[in-house]
Amino acid sequence: MTDWHAVIVGFLVMTVASIVGLAVPVFGQLTAGLLGGFVAGYLAGGGLASGAWHGTLAGGLGAIIAGVVLALAVGIGGLALGPVGAVIGGVAGLTIVFLAIVIGFVMAIESAIAGAIGAAIA
Repeated sequence: MTDWHAVIVGFLVMTVASIVGLAVPVFGQLTAGLLGGFVAGYLAGGGLASGAWHGTLAGGLGAIIAGVVLALAVGIGGLALGPVGAVIGGVAGLTIVFLAIVIGFVMAIESAIAGAIGAAIA
């Protein structure tokens, strides 16, 4: 059974760490995924599989929510430029959603590993 409290706390830790991690471009984001997955797995406990599952959910959720919010912002910004801007904004928004899903898979994998380690320590 999924412990949504652990997933949400892991997601929030990942979000805060990502914002702080903007100062160190690539490593900051990777560290944020590892940290959020670890926290989700640690809070969920219950063994390696449970920790990996909760880390996966926290990592994937973070990337997908961030991508959807960014895509909506680009799409709304494109509407301000008229019909041509709307088309460009729509295409850019769909591209951002696709990239967010790909990044979500990558973050979910690293967060799953960190979640399994967190659950093992708990």
